[in-house]
Amino acid sequence: MSPAATHRRVEVAEPGGAMSLTTAESREPGPDEVRIAVEACGVCHSDALITAGHLPGTSFPVVPGHEIAGRIDAVGEHVTGWSAGDRVAVGWYGGSCGHCDLCRTGDGVLCAELRVPGAAYPGGYADSVVVPAVALAAVPDELTSAEAAPLACAGVTVYNALRRSSARPGDTVAVLGLGGLGHLGVQFAAAMGFDTVAIARGADKAPLAEKLGARHYIDSTAEDPARALTALGGASVVLATVTNGDAMAATVDGLRPRGELLVLGAAPEELRVSPLQLVSAARRIHGHASGVAVDTQDTMRFAAQSGVRPWIEEVPLERAADAFDRMMSGAARFRMVLTTG
Repeated sequence: MSPAATHRRVEVAEPGGAMSLTTAESREPGPDEVRIAVEACGVCHSDALITAGHLPGTSFPVVPGHEIAGRIDAVGEHVTGWSAGDRVAVGWYGGSCGHCDLCRTGDGVLCAELRVPGAAYPGGYADSVVVPAVALAAVPDELTSAEAAPLACAGVTVYNALRRSSARPGDTVAVLGLGGLGHLGVQFAAAMGFDTVAIARGADKAPLAEKLGARHYIDSTAEDPARALTALGGASVVLATVTNGDAMAATVDGLRPRGELLVLGAAPEELRVSPLQLVSAARRIHGHASGVAVDTQDTMRFAAQSGVRPWIEEVPLERAADAFDRMMSGAARFRMVLTTG
């Protein structure tokens, strides 16, 4: 009998522990599962929640990573529609119960039994990962695996939020923040035909906003964002990608009547908004999760067609700890992506 195949993976042994590169036995996929030869995995800020043990259901040691892109190299029983060699991606949605009302209506990302790669099972900081087939999204040929990986979480989050919003082509849409989510949000908003406004701190970010596709830039350190948005006629949507409740609240009065504040950034503090601000103009505030696998697939197709791309820095898997530190410290401007090649 030949020895079992092994693969490299990055483990965190305990909550808040250090990352270490280890070797593990590669397992065959079970029923309704596939095994992916990982080619790239994005480093997401949510990985910090998992490695710290803050996500319910996480057991240690963990292998982080939920922005996975690669090729199927083994298919389990009962899997249809997917074959070895297919290019695929897996994001925050790594499977769900399949039978609750949310799953049955296509909203499985909100399922109480949502399975997040890296928490529910070993994630993509590895050469190989086994995932439920229901979590797979096809990757278009126009995208490299390194480009596809961040679109499976950061990309689908902003794209799905925008396409499900009340905004229509020609409407004013503001993107608050120009980081990992925001730089994609501006690109998607511009490509979807919105009159796109970028809001960030500092005049130095204006050229960046223009390069990403924004027609207007608001420096929140120099002018009141709400007044600036009102001068533009008011925003139909503010896409809040920052993790600062005060910065989000500062845009509410810049929403036009029936405008929406879409909250994507998981800020820990309260969002201080008065009922009068909402009632007086019938404004709305709501949060948005990422999406299921078909939403990720739609995101990548639109990106392939429109030219939207994440701005990335590629780092080999063995330097995962360095990439994680750069992402969490803010030293990485946009997205870090681990590669296995």
